[in-house]
Amino acid sequence: MLARRNYGEADRILSIFTKNHGRISFIAKGVRRPASRKRGHIEIFSYIKLSGVKGKSLDLITEAEIIDNFGEIRKNLRKVSLAYYFMEVIGRTTHENEPHIEVFDLIYEYLNKLKNEFQLKKLRLDFIPRLLIVLGFWPKGKVLESPDVKLEEVIERQLSTVRVGKRLVE
Repeated sequence: MLARRNYGEADRILSIFTKNHGRISFIAKGVRRPASRKRGHIEIFSYIKLSGVKGKSLDLITEAEIIDNFGEIRKNLRKVSLAYYFMEVIGRTTHENEPHIEVFDLIYEYLNKLKNEFQLKKLRLDFIPRLLIVLGFWPKGKVLESPDVKLEEVIERQLSTVRVGKRLVE
């Protein structure tokens, strides 16, 4: 899952990156209620299996099950910060309903690397060129001197997690 935002009294709108359909927005009805069964399953940067139905404007999540919640990452503030950074970068560089199997695989690869990695700055600076190449914003084989600058050029803004993320991983 890439991002979430509260909607109404007990609902939440989720931005989820799927393997076959790319980034999709869903609504999770009643998920903010303490008795919700889906509540613990839909957390940012969790790898989940979900079922949903087509809605009028947004698709509705009916079931969710955790495959991997990346608990090793959640125990370290610096790693959590970098994982949030990865999710924001993906959210800003991709569009709804555009399948990107390579991007899905890249997210999964880097979250798994983050479990055991301690050179977080290197991991962050390696992630950006790989993503830009996969999305077609940078030619394969050409060295990217300043990944942060190129990323800001592509998304035409500064990321909100970059200030915190850079301080924590450097």
